[in-house]
Amino acid sequence: MGMNDTPLANRVHIGFFGRRNAGKSSVVNAVTGQELSVVSEIKGTTTDPVTKSMELLPLGPVLIIDTPGFDDDGELGELRIKKTKQVLNKTDVAVLIVDATVGMTAVDYEIVDIFRKKDIKYILVYNKCDLLEVKDMIRLSSEENAILVSAKDKKNIDQLKEKISLMTDDRKERKPVSDLVEPKDIVILVIPIDGSAPKGRLILPQQQIIRDLLEVGAVVVAVKENEIKETLEMLSDKPKLVITDSQVFKTVAENIPSDIKLTSFSILMARYKGFLKTAINGAFAIDELKDGDRILIAEGCTHHRQCEDIGTVKLPEWIRNYTGKDFEFDFCSGNDYPEELQQYKVIIHCGGCMLSEREIRYRMKCAADAGVPFTNYGTVIALTQGILTKTIEIFNNKYD
Repeated sequence: MGMNDTPLANRVHIGFFGRRNAGKSSVVNAVTGQELSVVSEIKGTTTDPVTKSMELLPLGPVLIIDTPGFDDDGELGELRIKKTKQVLNKTDVAVLIVDATVGMTAVDYEIVDIFRKKDIKYILVYNKCDLLEVKDMIRLSSEENAILVSAKDKKNIDQLKEKISLMTDDRKERKPVSDLVEPKDIVILVIPIDGSAPKGRLILPQQQIIRDLLEVGAVVVAVKENEIKETLEMLSDKPKLVITDSQVFKTVAENIPSDIKLTSFSILMARYKGFLKTAINGAFAIDELKDGDRILIAEGCTHHRQCEDIGTVKLPEWIRNYTGKDFEFDFCSGNDYPEELQQYKVIIHCGGCMLSEREIRYRMKCAADAGVPFTNYGTVIALTQGILTKTIEIFNNKYD
């Protein structure tokens, strides 16, 4: 997998913000070395966030997000704040572009306040420093997290890239599964090939887990769900682990001996995103629900048919069959995650393969702030099939 193949969710997300006419788009273009944004003499040309996957040296694969310029009327509009917050939910490093000839305005202080409240690392970039006097340059450059640049002259652009890179160095490198197996261990992957699977390719979690296992030297055997029994008979050594698509959990569990460990792609993705422990506790909360309770089923992307079918059709059915109770279900997808969550008794999220870890953690934190248990598809499916305890044995309480 080359740099260009790095999944969006695994790239460092760098968000660029600023008032109209601060030169934000010019700075973005100088940093990326290409015309990512529309630059014009008219204020406020950029109207929607523009994203671009690229390799940004010395950092590596990143996703650059260029946001609309803020109004100059002294405060952020409500809709603009909402859009900004949505971008920030997936931003690892925020870059605020300020016109050095004007300095920080009320709007700039407002956006810095949002960075701090959301605990996002940020850099203040004073653009147009070529127009400043020396004393002003010294004063501004002494500010915390600040750097002076000139997009026009390309001055200090490399230093800005270095600064962004340093801000992301402490990202913890998690593995979905490779820390749980040894070289030469056999791992069977059960991948249904049906009408809901993407034609001609594997879905992202399957790709990531295969790559992760191959890197550690495990032997990967991929089969369809109706081939699992035959495959076990063919193998001379017992597999260390079987990883299955959650939809066929029950079939697979019935066809493997009880001493072989079993888990799912979705459960491993929850671990990779750092919320497996929360997901397990959230799944068990379903046992406490009462008739008429409201459940939110949240999908991270809007285009993945397989997830949609699971979320809107199969999950509600499995939950009703398992509990013998009737619940109210609400559904959301993509960026359409509700701000008011108090009405829900449980939130069941997809595996989040298309979302960054920051966004998943933000959604989880919103649920925690509202006092609502948060879990994910695979964990809940395992619960409803009566095998959740079995599917988490492999972790030996080592959830992240």
